[in-house]
Amino acid sequence: MAPTDRKYLKSHEWAKKNEDGSISVGITDVAVEHLSDLVFLDLPEVGKVLEKDQPFGEIESVKAVSELLSPVSGEVTKVHEDLADNLDLLSASPYEDGWMIQIKPSDETEWDQLLSAEEYEKIAHEE
Repeated sequence: MAPTDRKYLKSHEWAKKNEDGSISVGITDVAVEHLSDLVFLDLPEVGKVLEKDQPFGEIESVKAVSELLSPVSGEVTKVHEDLADNLDLLSASPYEDGWMIQIKPSDETEWDQLLSAEEYEKIAHEE
């Protein structure tokens, strides 16, 4: 079951509000499972301005390359620098240690457009 303390995109990214108002972003266990053997991760630089539902990076497995989509618009304030060198964190802890970026949102209303854990689970299990 997807954690209920965050919201989701149909494309398997999760978003979690932090105490400082920023939003942490990562991919779900379903995404990690589908991709299986991860080999490469490309994340943006701090300061990059992102648009909701637009790519912020790529993740590559032995099977495929997948774009990572931003759940909200805003500026990247933090990047998990160690993740690219330790992709096992995504398999071991996709919802905690496997976070990818943090965003300072520019449009608070976009949060309400994201899927709840229950809505995401329904979509994820229909695939």
